Amino acid sequence: MNAIILAAGMSSRFVPLSFEKPKALLKVRGEVLIERQIRQLREAGINDIVVVVGYKRELFGYLTKQFGVRLIYNADYARYNNISSVVCAIDYLADTYVCSSDNYFMENVFLHHPTTSEYAAMFAHGKTGEYCLEVDGEDNIVSVSVGGEDAWYMVGHVFFHSMFSRKFKPIIIEAFLQEENRQKYWEDIYISHITDLPKMKIKRFDDGVINEFDSLEELRHFDKSYCRSGSDILRYITDALRCEESQICNMAIAKNKLTHAFYFDICSKEGRTSYLYYEKEGKCFIENVP
Repeated sequence: MNAIILAAGMSSRFVPLSFEKPKALLKVRGEVLIERQIRQLREAGINDIVVVVGYKRELFGYLTKQFGVRLIYNADYARYNNISSVVCAIDYLADTYVCSSDNYFMENVFLHHPTTSEYAAMFAHGKTGEYCLEVDGEDNIVSVSVGGEDAWYMVGHVFFHSMFSRKFKPIIIEAFLQEENRQKYWEDIYISHITDLPKMKIKRFDDGVINEFDSLEELRHFDKSYCRSGSDILRYITDALRCEESQICNMAIAKNKLTHAFYFDICSKEGRTSYLYYEKEGKCFIENVP
């Protein structure tokens, strides 16, 4: 049994922290996210670990010496979705856990050694935009829909049984050859071929066991220390606007040609004021946004 950890992405929704370091290398509740996950894998007896890197790959180099993992570089990390990372690591798919590098597991989910393919899931109370699962009477996944209500949804890690890997490899390689598939998640390829592949079961987890953070604001709720994150960019903003870091909210990347550009609001009792932060020729700028 082995593991592949996907850590190549830029995490553009996690600005501005992701401008400074990959999300997987953030310290959450005292532990670096990817280090915690590697430790949990090793505690479960899984020592053959591959990490697919891309964005700021040089910052991951210490993991090889400290943990004995193997690093694989995905040169397409900025152009394509996570399908490209799975294709990069295709030779390592066997009896394999495929993991996202930025999940925080409250318990060691890898101590359970599955005997068949399974995807981790948690229950959405109310409406969700996540990938929702429909299963049969034996908990085999029979269909997946984007969005749902009061439903079990895909989250966290997946385990590929070797039989599944054997069937899935040529399918995902063939899919990746088609340009229109390169912006997709690997899960999209699985979904479109679900009837052609060996069965994959749902693996249910209680609320709060698997944590993922799509924004700095979500991370602040989980780890209060991120109300003062230590980010140089946020420190510049607080100094310039004379505000508390916890007042900076609604951060979203600005899709333009400016360096490290993102929109944000300053939230106070009086309301919200919107700004654009960017860098140019080594200097930082903040502009009001109407």
